[in-house]
Amino acid sequence: MKSSSRIQTNSLRAWILAARPQTLTSAAVPVMTGTAAAWTDGSLLFVPAVLCFIFAFLMQIDANFINDYYDFRNGLDNKDRLGPKRACAEGWITLPAMRKGIACTSVLSCLTGLPLVIYGGWNMVIIGACCVAFCFLYTTCMARMGLGDLLVLVFFGIVPVCTTYYLQTGTLTPKIWILSLACGLGTDCLLVVNNYRDRENDKTGGKITLVVKIGEKAAENLYLWLGFAAVGLCQAMWHFGQPAAALLPICYLGLHLTTWKHLTSIRRGKALNHTLGETARNILVFGMLLTIGLII
Repeated sequence: MKSSSRIQTNSLRAWILAARPQTLTSAAVPVMTGTAAAWTDGSLLFVPAVLCFIFAFLMQIDANFINDYYDFRNGLDNKDRLGPKRACAEGWITLPAMRKGIACTSVLSCLTGLPLVIYGGWNMVIIGACCVAFCFLYTTCMARMGLGDLLVLVFFGIVPVCTTYYLQTGTLTPKIWILSLACGLGTDCLLVVNNYRDRENDKTGGKITLVVKIGEKAAENLYLWLGFAAVGLCQAMWHFGQPAAALLPICYLGLHLTTWKHLTSIRRGKALNHTLGETARNILVFGMLLTIGLII
């Protein structure tokens, strides 16, 4: 295991790096969307909205810790890794400490989500348990089977958007289902570019992601059309009398196309990490444009 002279093992800075704060945007966007939709439908509730944000952030950090731990333990975070540095592989966090960190974030997530029972009933316990299970299943088996993209669609789109909306309105509408799919498809761009960068190492390591299954060219096309599909779904907002929510997300396509061109020109190597960062930014921009469009 590597060590770092600048980052003390198990220090606060090490834990902050392990939490990957830059990934929290993908957790924020669906909650933003669900809350904005609830507000436009006349039912914004402050407490469940805040709890949904905190729960989403904790779940994202929990997933990052689990991914860090298992990828290192399974030998995927090795010298050939192309992605950003990881805490366990760099020796910033020891494996025993990371196990404790995973336990803490899992418990804190459950404690944060428990009060939501007041607003959504005991179904919230089932949804919360599924979210925690997702964190473990994604890294330990589902991603290796090429099902990661489906899980992202469900747990970064349908579940958080619909649950956030339901907790504040007590109902689910066709509009919120459409918005949840738009968020899920847009967010999946992040997973596609991540797996596109790692496709050769994943194939060698037996991690058969969707990108590995469909190949390089198809993955490039998938990345492009996921963004267009997300914006296309937003056009349904015309039907619901919210034209701004249909028009503003179109502005995101300029950024999306630029990043896609970078992706297809770089194709291999650590330079794709810049494309990953651009994609995270694009998702946040998409979420902000959609949110603003819903509330004006």
